[in-house]
Amino acid sequence: METKEIKGYAYGDPTLERSPISMEDLKLLKKTLLWSEEDDHNLKLLADTLIDQIDDILDLWYGYVGSNDHLVYYFTTNGQPNTDYLSAVRERFGMWIKDLLTRPYDQTWLDYQYEIAKRHHSIKKNKTDDVQSVPIVNFRYMVAFIYPLTVTIKQFIQKKNPSEKDLNGMYDTWFKAVTLTEILWCYTYVNKNEF
Repeated sequence: METKEIKGYAYGDPTLERSPISMEDLKLLKKTLLWSEEDDHNLKLLADTLIDQIDDILDLWYGYVGSNDHLVYYFTTNGQPNTDYLSAVRERFGMWIKDLLTRPYDQTWLDYQYEIAKRHHSIKKNKTDDVQSVPIVNFRYMVAFIYPLTVTIKQFIQKKNPSEKDLNGMYDTWFKAVTLTEILWCYTYVNKNEF
């Protein structure tokens, strides 16, 4: 994926708003998730394992969303699925996978997670793609998506025939990484000083 061709992909853009979540907050979230040096190593294994399968992963995830009207709803215009919107988000979703596996979890990464958070919330939903759609992705689905984004990845890890130890380690790290980003994306839904 050529990042310059992806509409709205703004990783590292200096005009992005700084995340209200501090690096210390991020460190404590990772500690709470039992993040270790082994997880840093597993991210590299996951990158080697998953990056060339991103389109297949997105096909599965989009098939899941597309088969559930209550999820497609968040990509509708006048009650109909907006295919341009779905396509634009898909491209950025692919980059999220790549970024999750290859970028350092530093201030730049944290700032972009905040941008993603705002794009799910009424603060900024629809603005990046200049579409008329529903104004917010409801909080309950932000949290609920942790499971399908996690459980579906195991089959893609298995395609590379890792050892059982590496399979379990990569799967656990993926689960932690997805949970971490979903938590960060939920910031916009929480009352001030309660996150």
